[in-house]
Amino acid sequence: MRTKKYKVYLTETERQQLLKTVKNGNNAASKITRANILLHLDENAGQVKSRSEIALSCRVSAVTVYNVAKAFTEKSIDEILTRKKRKTPPITPIVTGDVEARIIALACGEAPKGFSRWTLRLLEKKVVELGIVDHISDNTIGRLLKKLHLNLIKKSVGVYHQSAMLHL
Repeated sequence: MRTKKYKVYLTETERQQLLKTVKNGNNAASKITRANILLHLDENAGQVKSRSEIALSCRVSAVTVYNVAKAFTEKSIDEILTRKKRKTPPITPIVTGDVEARIIALACGEAPKGFSRWTLRLLEKKVVELGIVDHISDNTIGRLLKKLHLNLIKKSVGVYHQSAMLHL
């Protein structure tokens, strides 16, 4: 049997903190699971089960048990239990308040020459052509109009509010 590369030695205060985390019903499941893994890995508590037995009892993979033990040697308990926050959003939003207002103003205006009404694809092309944004999809414009309860309907001019459409 191989020796364990990362051993966990908890102090009494750390152990009490983890027990409190496990017993408190207001914590995330992942936080409770990691706390349970650390409690099972504690060498100060006596005989420690194998990593595979801990994984079975905590219903995680053996790799997760290994990663938690490794993290304990590198980080504090609070960093192990809580998830790291992102510094930036994954994708910066294309549509800001200014862009939204300009798209709505465009959609409320006259349809292009040769067309009886605005379509989502026409709006998409015109928004890019006018330089409001570099690129945008017709689906994004559709979601924007739907969010504001606006519809493109078979009228000669622009966008109509849904509540106004009920009375037509």
